[in-house]
Amino acid sequence: MSLGLLRAAFRPAAQVCVVRAVARQREVLVAEQSSWVQRMQKALVQMNIQLPEVLSDIMGSTGQAILRDIVAGQRDPRVLAGHRHRRVKASEPEIVKALEGNWREEHLFVLKQALAMYDDIARHLGECDAKLQGLLAERSQAPVELGHAPRAGSKARSAFEVRQMLANWAGVDLTRINGLDVTSVMKILAEIGPDVGARFASVKQFCSWLGLCPATKISGGKVLSSGTKRSANRVRQALKMAAMSLAHSDSALGAFYRRLCARMDKPRANTAVAHKLARLVYFMLTRGEAFVDQGQQRYEAQQRQRSIAALERRAAALGFQLHPTTVAA
Repeated sequence: MSLGLLRAAFRPAAQVCVVRAVARQREVLVAEQSSWVQRMQKALVQMNIQLPEVLSDIMGSTGQAILRDIVAGQRDPRVLAGHRHRRVKASEPEIVKALEGNWREEHLFVLKQALAMYDDIARHLGECDAKLQGLLAERSQAPVELGHAPRAGSKARSAFEVRQMLANWAGVDLTRINGLDVTSVMKILAEIGPDVGARFASVKQFCSWLGLCPATKISGGKVLSSGTKRSANRVRQALKMAAMSLAHSDSALGAFYRRLCARMDKPRANTAVAHKLARLVYFMLTRGEAFVDQGQQRYEAQQRQRSIAALERRAAALGFQLHPTTVAA
């Protein structure tokens, strides 16, 4: 590499590599835990226990209570349905009907094994979370104000604490960008670190490394292709997933995504929005500026003014003049 025979590869700073290794290990554990949840669902379906039909998440408080009671030996559907939480949408008679099955011994054994594996991986996940929190606390810089904290003991409070540590490490709160949640920001910072400006001289180099810039090939004045290159970059994947979540957003980025979908196919629109998100991330990390969403209505108003200005220029070039008219309500 020093002789110029090999292209330099991006490698983050040493302290970022430590966080990256633990974060990647956590992703592996989450994927493995999800596979065991699918095995539990399969065992239930093979016993004609349609618990996933009445519970959106069988590993929630109600689902786990029912599963652990089944593994403990309980078979009465009415007793099992008594674990229903008051916030569950399905009624207790519906849960009772879903719990009427054949209770085959081999499938109960598989269910018990899968639940034990789920608990074991959950223990390792807790260790990973504790390690990540310790690493983020060591790398925290000046505190960033995020507003009022949620109620102590809630799921939102734990997510808020991780969000606070990520903001203190980066110097800005990247979750304010529409589409980026705590998981996406964790993956982005764990892969590239907060000191992006020292690694990439410009935002163009950063987007090119992500594989979000079109690789235009021209021969004889004719554009042969202009698609982006294939890449397994984890930050690119996180940004494209974040772009997909903007389909129904009321933000300016959501309106931008829907406008592109009307002009082109969704995969290209997704890549374009991911490119825009990458630019926002780069500018926030390098300039230390907070992201402020201008809103869907303001964005649409700006697009309308641009369209009117383009029509006026086109009409003037053809020797015409536009006169606005009022439309009766």
